[in-house]
Amino acid sequence: MTTQIYFASNKLGVISNHQLQLMLDRFSLGTLISSEKTVLGVMGQTMNISSSTGDYILKGNPLFHGQLLEEKYFVDHLHQHSTLKVPSPYFIDEAEDIFGWNYSIMPRLPGTHMNAPDIQRILTTTEDKEQLAELMANTLVELHGWKVAQFGEFDSLTHTVRPFKGSYRTWLYSTIRYWVNDATKYSVITNQDLAWVEHILEGSQDVFDDLHSPTFVMGDFKPENFLIHKHNDEWTISGIFDFTTSYFGDGIADLPKITTMYLENGDEELARRFLSSYLNSTEHQTFKDRFRIHMLHHCALVWGCAKATQGVTWDDDLSFTEWAKRFIEFSI
Repeated sequence: MTTQIYFASNKLGVISNHQLQLMLDRFSLGTLISSEKTVLGVMGQTMNISSSTGDYILKGNPLFHGQLLEEKYFVDHLHQHSTLKVPSPYFIDEAEDIFGWNYSIMPRLPGTHMNAPDIQRILTTTEDKEQLAELMANTLVELHGWKVAQFGEFDSLTHTVRPFKGSYRTWLYSTIRYWVNDATKYSVITNQDLAWVEHILEGSQDVFDDLHSPTFVMGDFKPENFLIHKHNDEWTISGIFDFTTSYFGDGIADLPKITTMYLENGDEELARRFLSSYLNSTEHQTFKDRFRIHMLHHCALVWGCAKATQGVTWDDDLSFTEWAKRFIEFSI
């Protein structure tokens, strides 16, 4: 289920202080001091908790069965085998007697979101901006250092990697076609658009058929899912979290969201800095052919969601091909 895309979620709803104290008691985490919903929370699933023993994040009312077990699996591995700051220990309560649903509780990581207004106000120098672009790239390099034997997603029942049906390329291409076709419900996708999509897919087919190095893919690497902190004039990523859509595939799939963020803000040089920093620590072969497919996947999702929710931020008269080309053809 990790590769399923969710546009809505189960909210936490109204939670009493008594319930929160029962939760803290269950894990011996002290006396409740305060609580509040997170500003950039995981689709309404998270809450900040402060107690006499520290600050925590409650994550509950899972999107799907096994969501929390999957996230714990990823957090535990990254905590043990990387230098990345993840929310560990990650406790899970499978019982539903307190809230009516199961939940997890984890340490609240220090730092601030990169896109928070307070941070944006002080991000004024080119040096700071370039340092953060490089930092994000290096973080992804470390995430993608987790190699496995087969492409697939974590199975919470067997605690193994469940292979995708068919090949990785079959799964990826089918997913892209699904979201492009889904977008026809909310927007005009012409036959010319569909032909262009197939042309892009065909051009990289052999590359993906020859890809045999599955790596960890976070699946949702964006400013809302990591925290930054500056100490002695050096920026660090002080926390990374939300592995709800993580799986094992091609690590390059994690690059489009940050690249798109920069391009939409008119920061092409920072986009190039981000991608080149990533490539400096990884293999260069076939990058362009793979990147454009993952960017096509991202564009299909962004287009469909924006059109469905009337949240278009670009020229609404552009065809899908005209709009997406800018991102797919971007290169370093």
